[in-house]
Amino acid sequence: MPYARELKKGQIVDIDGQYYQVRQVEAKSPSARGAQTLYKVRFNSVPGGQKLEQTLTGDIMLADVNLKRRAVTLLYREGNECTFMDSEDYAQYLVNANTIEDQLLYIVENVEGPTALLVDGQLLAIELPASVALEIVDTAPGIKGASAAARTKPARLSTGLEVQVPEYLSNGEIIKINIETGKFMSRA
Repeated sequence: MPYARELKKGQIVDIDGQYYQVRQVEAKSPSARGAQTLYKVRFNSVPGGQKLEQTLTGDIMLADVNLKRRAVTLLYREGNECTFMDSEDYAQYLVNANTIEDQLLYIVENVEGPTALLVDGQLLAIELPASVALEIVDTAPGIKGASAAARTKPARLSTGLEVQVPEYLSNGEIIKINIETGKFMSRA
């Protein structure tokens, strides 16, 4: 059972019989002598995505979850269901697309990288790597010599995500996107 002071982003805990994933932890130290450090924690329920915000002292214990992390690949998307396959034992997991809607913009079919968070064989959430490589499918033509200026243009990627990219990039190029910020990092 983890203490509130030990919580890390991405960790899953049990609060009142519901699973919640830690999204953000902020530590606030009061200036009064003898006062305890407070931890403002933002949770999202999994599955579901409902937000929960709590302020906890460091000595509060939370119920831990017996969690397995498995490398998975998105096999296909059919209707409102996504099918992921375990990269080691080839087990398949179905998940509602609405549950991982924001993350689907960074996941390409048949490309490894995502990690499934499983509890009792049920897929609760998907963890993504820090960055992903995606192909530009629609943008204005590249301009030669535009690398000297720091101007950008909009580009639509293979997953439907729209980002600002430097002017010298053109259709068909593979670029790296930062998952945390959703912004262009570099060419892949």
